[in-house]
Amino acid sequence: MPKHTEYDICVIGGGAAGLVVAAGAATLGAKVVLVEKHKLGGDCLHYGCVPSKTLIHSAKVAHTMADAQRFGIPAQEPAIHLPDVMRRVQEVIRQIEPNDSPERFESLGVQVIFGAGRFDSPESFLVDDRSISAKRFVLATGSRPAIPPLPGLEHTPYLTNETLFSVTEPLPHLLILGAGPIGCEMTQALHRLGSRVDLFDLAPRLLPREDEDVTEVLARRFSQEGMALHLGIKVLKIERLEGEIRVLLEHPQRGQYPLSGSHLLIAAGRKPNLENLGLEHAGVEVKDGRLVLDARLRTRNPHIYACGDVAGPYLFTHMAEHQAGVVLRNALFHWPAKVKTDNIPWCTYTDPEVARVGFSETEARQQGIAHRIYRFPFADIDRAVTDGETDGFAKIITTPRGKLLGACIVGPRAGELIAEYGLAITKGMQAADLSNTIHIYPTLAQINRRVADQRLKEGLTPSRKRWLRRLFGWRG
Repeated sequence: MPKHTEYDICVIGGGAAGLVVAAGAATLGAKVVLVEKHKLGGDCLHYGCVPSKTLIHSAKVAHTMADAQRFGIPAQEPAIHLPDVMRRVQEVIRQIEPNDSPERFESLGVQVIFGAGRFDSPESFLVDDRSISAKRFVLATGSRPAIPPLPGLEHTPYLTNETLFSVTEPLPHLLILGAGPIGCEMTQALHRLGSRVDLFDLAPRLLPREDEDVTEVLARRFSQEGMALHLGIKVLKIERLEGEIRVLLEHPQRGQYPLSGSHLLIAAGRKPNLENLGLEHAGVEVKDGRLVLDARLRTRNPHIYACGDVAGPYLFTHMAEHQAGVVLRNALFHWPAKVKTDNIPWCTYTDPEVARVGFSETEARQQGIAHRIYRFPFADIDRAVTDGETDGFAKIITTPRGKLLGACIVGPRAGELIAEYGLAITKGMQAADLSNTIHIYPTLAQINRRVADQRLKEGLTPSRKRWLRRLFGWRG
């Protein structure tokens, strides 16, 4: 006979979103059970943000050593042993892992159960032989790599972000499918760590969600560093032959041509984890492979919520944490909290970084929004010059009257610099508000004021200057 246990909240999935809900609810005094089938921490800790940014930093160190002559220091080609780098990646994961340990959450009052489970009714979740009932359930099962149905791929060994950071062998020639954030980050990082890399994608350019002028900066850097880009192509076949992985591509102008490499990395997007959860028994609707949710993150069953990657559409840890807060307010306090869907910031951690918040230039144009565009290059920021990092620019999108609608930065520390725009746009500020804010000299953050200054300068037309000279008696 299944054991019947009553909880205030049952959280299904121990990634970033699920852990925030579980910890928050337990801290507030609710009785909480957390079910996880593998290990706590989720994709971000084990296969995503933490390992990838650790790898990227090692790659940056190697690149700086090889490029040190630019800074007046003799260059030194680093002796890179990729398994050693991957061991450091795992060490960093182990350092952070205690924050997400079962012991920590149990100390907060969360009961942690490991095992795969499924709904057997709208009010109960079955884990092995145990039936868990709760007032509210939270789906936080995350996502996994999407594997495209390409001819021959099912018979070809490949890596994903879930296996890449555990490799114990060199990757002499890596073929990477996917020109999105993961594909771009790993292309540059692994190339800097000694792998020859070919990146290919059906998309006509890198990071297709970003504006074309932004991605051109990144494409130039990739080409300068020696990475081969095959964009706007179709994959006809993938196979393993004579110890190599071969990919047959087709380009509209170049026709068909093959690529060969030692390893293949699939970075072609993400897929929510919804299988084998018994959602059909819980009254939870799935449409086109995604959960049907309202603005309060409730499923069709109002007692079952979802947050994190499984809820979408933004697959970021910071968005998972925001959604977890929305779920807590609704599930515990019955407040009509709604999920934020606009002005979500994000960053791709290439070199230079690409960060955005609010509308892009492309989106404003496609939606017919009256707007103005202002740019300022890092080449004219003194701190960027002293650091030797002058590629890229900041761009803001405003209304004709100067209200900020969006911002994009491609350049050094873009992920840090974009935060000022996130606050400004959320608070409905004008470009003039940034112009009137004193920024420390010399810092990269000065670009946020300098790009806003471009709007002020735009208003200094020749006729306005003549009017000012007459009004104040200037001699210029």
